[in-house]
Amino acid sequence: MGPCLRRGDEDRVTETTGVPARLAALKLLDAVLRQGLPLEAALERAGAGLAPRDRGLAHAIAAAVIRWLPDLDELIDSATRNRLADDAKARMALRIAIAQALVLKTPGHAAISTVLPLVDGGPRKLVHGVFGTLMRKNVALPDRPTLPYATLYRWQKNWGDVMLAAAEHAIADQPPMDIALKGDGPVPEGVSLAPNHMRLGDHGPVTEIPGFAEGSWWVQDLAAQIPARLLGLNGGHVLDLCAAPGGKTLQLASAGWNVTAVDASDSRLARLRENLERTGLEAEVITADLLDWKPSAPADAVLLDAPCSATGIFRRHPDVLHRVRPKVIAEMAAVQAKLLARAARWVKPGGRLVYATCSLEPEEGEDQLAAFLMAHGGFRLDPVRADELPAGVTPSANGTVRTLPTMLADQGRLDGFFVARLVRV
Repeated sequence: MGPCLRRGDEDRVTETTGVPARLAALKLLDAVLRQGLPLEAALERAGAGLAPRDRGLAHAIAAAVIRWLPDLDELIDSATRNRLADDAKARMALRIAIAQALVLKTPGHAAISTVLPLVDGGPRKLVHGVFGTLMRKNVALPDRPTLPYATLYRWQKNWGDVMLAAAEHAIADQPPMDIALKGDGPVPEGVSLAPNHMRLGDHGPVTEIPGFAEGSWWVQDLAAQIPARLLGLNGGHVLDLCAAPGGKTLQLASAGWNVTAVDASDSRLARLRENLERTGLEAEVITADLLDWKPSAPADAVLLDAPCSATGIFRRHPDVLHRVRPKVIAEMAAVQAKLLARAARWVKPGGRLVYATCSLEPEEGEDQLAAFLMAHGGFRLDPVRADELPAGVTPSANGTVRTLPTMLADQGRLDGFFVARLVRV
């Protein structure tokens, strides 16, 4: 079966009120599920020309489908005699209609009437019939989403059933917003789970939260704040590698370090430069490929937040679980090994190297560290102490840090990270 969008489809469906947002949602789903693109990256193109409200609706629909995809497909399969192909236009249209009705609580007539134009010239009767059958049965989604089956099997093997249940709860709930505090200026109300941290409750637009304009804080998940915390205060010169979007750079600068931030993406570094200006913090920012670039001299510390599969941020970006395959994990692990070996050369004797990934895959964490230590006898693990971590986060037996969705369950949970601190001997 070919792609769910074909040439000429768009022109036929953009006339009906409410349909452009659904067409954009269809484009987003095609980009994520068939082309393997990140949802946020696909939004600009899919939502081109839409009013902000329709753009937001398209994103909400696509995100709901992605978050509940296995459960939506199970409902569809229960009402069809012959299984529809995964990328069949009828299946995609039904996913959008059912997600609107059951997740976004769109009235049924609106959910189906705005979707049928997507299958003009195609199986309209099938889509209408399946949707009507399910609605008459008063079907419902489970209490929490089912993880994609490949992810479920992989995580069950690596982390066990308790973690799986926690991950399902985590993907079902809207994650809270964490901010890292510069240390001065106004701060919004919230719950502090660590020094210079605040977890916010209900809030409006980020730019309207107290302290934003004054540069008192920046948005950064609590788990993502751990790597920079492990370098402490005012330790000299630090290289922040793969620095964008820049939260760790801001942490290090506010802690008194002389920071050189390096990343290959100039567009992503633009956000870091904006935040440096807003907060009044200082850092040298360099756009460069780390496999080509090298510093003029070794640094007192190096923080490598390596590019990875990013499965640890699935709460905010559930599309990652549908895009990441074992091949992607293996490819990213190979990149990490090269970057880690290169970054190790830039640490002064006695200096520290912090390695971190926002991945829940051992190949990008525990296994990567073991391979590095075996190949680099000049480094030893510097165990992380419990008192260096947020309350409720405990180091592993060997002194590394592995954050899981089981942690801080009553306070809104954490993203999944692996962090290790090493010393050059």
